[in-house]
Amino acid sequence: MTTSPDQIDPGVLLETAVNAGRAAGKLLLGFAQSGFRVHHKSPINLVTDADRAAEQLIIGHIRAQFPTHRFLAEEQGRVEQSPSPYLWIIDPLDGTTNFAHGYPAYCVSIGLEYRGHCILGVVFDPSRDELFTAIEGAGAQLNSRPIHVSSTATLGESLLVTGFAYDIRETPRNNLDHFAKFALKAQGLRRTGSAALDLCYVAVGRFDGFWEVRLNPWDMAAGSVIVREARGQLTDFSGTNLSIYGQELVASNGHIHQAMLTVLHEEPARSTPPG
Repeated sequence: MTTSPDQIDPGVLLETAVNAGRAAGKLLLGFAQSGFRVHHKSPINLVTDADRAAEQLIIGHIRAQFPTHRFLAEEQGRVEQSPSPYLWIIDPLDGTTNFAHGYPAYCVSIGLEYRGHCILGVVFDPSRDELFTAIEGAGAQLNSRPIHVSSTATLGESLLVTGFAYDIRETPRNNLDHFAKFALKAQGLRRTGSAALDLCYVAVGRFDGFWEVRLNPWDMAAGSVIVREARGQLTDFSGTNLSIYGQELVASNGHIHQAMLTVLHEEPARSTPPG
């Protein structure tokens, strides 16, 4: 990563993000034990008191260290302090539906852009005390140990993961067609309900590939850096380098990437009329 006069030591940035992520994770565990209120943005899109409190905690913690930095957060949207080159992209609780049902698959996700390029990612899973981190050019780690993507060579041997958007009931672009096609090609498919964790699991080799549509920047910002630094591959469905503002994502160990893109572009199977 090239440096410039307005650039802050990446280690200082990472320490700030880790401290904020761990504090938010502790807060989430407290809500999980003591209870919380659930609100509906739409029939199946939830937000809880825990989401909002964790987001405020993270922004407050980072702002105390870097008062001029900008923020893009799931609940508050863009928070502009100044024309800083730094933009923190935050999902305070990725996996809200899981959290609301007591299913322990959720996390805190904190990414950082510098001049429009993601340079840092922190994802903390408080239920398992797993901290995924990455700085551009310095590799990716899980609980301070280096990680890398799997060596699985073929799609038929692969364990894949995906997700579905909150408007699955309203939009024809709901990923069900892709899910059906991959179910016939891969060794197995999973749906965890947390895109940030899915990306981290690709980075550490638990999954071999991940695809999804209709994602938001806060779903991808941190995890994309972690996958990239774990030597994974990231594109949109056309094979173009990933933009976290583009809503399409394919992440893989690299070996199966082209095969995944091929499946995504296959025509849906047509049923033959009886008789």
